[in-house]
Amino acid sequence: MRLDALSRLVRLSLARERKGAFFSAFGVAMGVGALVFFLGLGLGVGRVIREEIFPTDARLVDVVPPAVSLGSLLGGGKLDAPTVERLRALPGVEAAYRKMNVRVPAVTRYDGVFFGSRLRMGMEVLALGVEPALVQGDVQLGEFKDAGEGQPIPALVSTRLLELYNKTFAPARKLPQLSANMLVGFGFPVEFNRSYVAAASASGPTQPGQAQVVGASDRALLAGITIPLDAAVRLNRAFGMDAEHYSGVTLVATDPSRVPALVDAVKGMGLEIDDQERRMAENSGAAVALTTSALALLSLLICLLAAVNIAHALSASVRARAREIGVMQAVGASRADIRAIVLAEAAVVGLAGGAAGTGAALLLALGVNRLAAGSLPNFPFKPDSFFSFPWPVVVGGVVLGLVAALAGAYFPSRRAAATDPARTLAG
Repeated sequence: MRLDALSRLVRLSLARERKGAFFSAFGVAMGVGALVFFLGLGLGVGRVIREEIFPTDARLVDVVPPAVSLGSLLGGGKLDAPTVERLRALPGVEAAYRKMNVRVPAVTRYDGVFFGSRLRMGMEVLALGVEPALVQGDVQLGEFKDAGEGQPIPALVSTRLLELYNKTFAPARKLPQLSANMLVGFGFPVEFNRSYVAAASASGPTQPGQAQVVGASDRALLAGITIPLDAAVRLNRAFGMDAEHYSGVTLVATDPSRVPALVDAVKGMGLEIDDQERRMAENSGAAVALTTSALALLSLLICLLAAVNIAHALSASVRARAREIGVMQAVGASRADIRAIVLAEAAVVGLAGGAAGTGAALLLALGVNRLAAGSLPNFPFKPDSFFSFPWPVVVGGVVLGLVAALAGAYFPSRRAAATDPARTLAG
């Protein structure tokens, strides 16, 4: 059968059975639309968790000394210079970056104009020293190195802390919204060896200093400031604190596939892995994936019901058109031609339903995003879009509609092809 003849017969059949075709396509559209919508929502929320709330790099391994272990009691499990060199020499390690906490408390007191608003504030400050190469890409002002005593200390702030400030602290205190670029160059006083919370723990003279914001980074300390490693070493030595052992080391693997072996090697050295944020990201992602999977399963059940509905409708159509099919067979139509007619009708219904359902899901997602932008409060990490629709999801929605329709048409097409023209025409 020629393609133009097949197309003409399909158009005539669908025009005659337009009501049944409409409801069959509607069922497919419902299932496909729900599936595409929920998949897009799951992918969008998962992207926000991975990239904004808990940004993680698959190649990074954060090594920390054990809290209490037999190895640490016997003098092992410490992050000193020789241990760092051993970590750097492990197979699969591309780079190793040292970190050291400033081991004395610190406070900041600010009383002045803060970007157009009057601000009086006093708070505890945690400081972490890191090697400049770890955060060099986020430094926007000068060099990330210690300029010495009496000079401003370069400081990086966390991009997540900035987000929390903009969405919670600033609206509550009627302070201006800030961006990372606005903060660059901003200086504030820091007084080391002083604490508002535990004054008894800070003994000896205090040391006033000045910190200057030089950028914002995902790798910066969340609840504090990140300063150059040599500045942290200098401050610890000035107050007689431990300046020889590091608080942590960040290893960069040559490939994400090498990370499990690196973790085992690090643990074999009596050290531990700080994977709290990675586990929180994985747990949050797993919860989102579980919810999305449950909703996707419900959508697939709707598609299955749509396929059953198509099978029922086509079976009824084949029975009603038995004489027509018998006539076509009598004038030369083969069984393959009859199957092709029934399957082509189902394919048109499936493609129409799949395309309509996918389009409806995209339009609904656009409406939800606009409604959320105007109605939901401006909470931390609120995304511009709660959905993500990569092209495989969009194309897969249309293909799923086609597959569901063809699956429903399989048995009716075989029944139509098995029609006996002699018995049918004889009544």
